[in-house]
Amino acid sequence: MSYIHGYDPDTLREVTDSRECAERLEEIGSQRSLHALLERVWLLKVLDRFDEALAVSEQSVRVARMAGTRRDLLRARILHATIMQCRGAYAAAEQELTMCAEEAEGQGWASIAAFALQHRGKVHYDEGDYDAARRDFKQALFLRQNAGATDAQLESTLLAIDAAERRRTREVVAS
Repeated sequence: MSYIHGYDPDTLREVTDSRECAERLEEIGSQRSLHALLERVWLLKVLDRFDEALAVSEQSVRVARMAGTRRDLLRARILHATIMQCRGAYAAAEQELTMCAEEAEGQGWASIAAFALQHRGKVHYDEGDYDAARRDFKQALFLRQNAGATDAQLESTLLAIDAAERRRTREVVAS
């Protein structure tokens, strides 16, 4: 999304302008297209409105199941899993992201698989499992490189790898 101005190097969360995001959310209003629903979920997420984001993400999954493609459904499920992660439901988020990554890889959709793995890595990161996070981020980087990802996508993955390595090193030094 064009509203991302970078990533926090410690939390790996998107850095956004909350005023811009709130204005865009207002513009979208109650549009019901899948694209609008997915954008609304993301905007609610970055605005820390997780309860609303969860309800809209569940709606986006239903809409994608009924009227979208398999790719659309995977994207909706991945976004839904990120909301579960934000709400602290790590096991459920990890399971959903694993299923999405496996399905995308099975279909040869490397960019979607990378998206799922990047987010599963963030779940591991939030849980403090920096080795697992690093593995997921590295796998996402490999898939993104092979899929011809943008520099911004590659940079976000490299930042995530670096953050996981820093946290892992801190843990080793502390013990």
